Amino acid sequence: MTPEDFSPAFAFAFGDRNPRALAELIAADGTVHSLTGIWAEGRDQAEAAFAAETAGIFAHARLVTGRGSVLPLSPEHALLRQRFVVTGAIEENGAELPRFGAMLVALLARDALSWRAVSLTFTMLG
Repeated sequence: MTPEDFSPAFAFAFGDRNPRALAELIAADGTVHSLTGIWAEGRDQAEAAFAAETAGIFAHARLVTGRGSVLPLSPEHALLRQRFVVTGAIEENGAELPRFGAMLVALLARDALSWRAVSLTFTMLG
């Protein structure tokens, strides 16, 4: 996977509600600040955070890809910025929330197999 492949892989795993696939995008000692405000350290905590979200508010959600960019920082590091529109999120009472904008920002590092997020922040846009 290249840094340019990261956003599509994230969107696919999110839409597929696959917390294991989302966690595999994170470095073993990486950090995640999720869309619902969960802070996770390490791949196992990231998987648990993504599992909670995909079983709850994002059980039917999809990401629509918007503008994005990858800024190479070194041969082993890149900064990813990707806008999404989130559709299909549901409230606690089961009602669908209006679609909203979100921003994924990740510091990516190359490891032996792929590019993974050392730090990933996924946040709502106002």
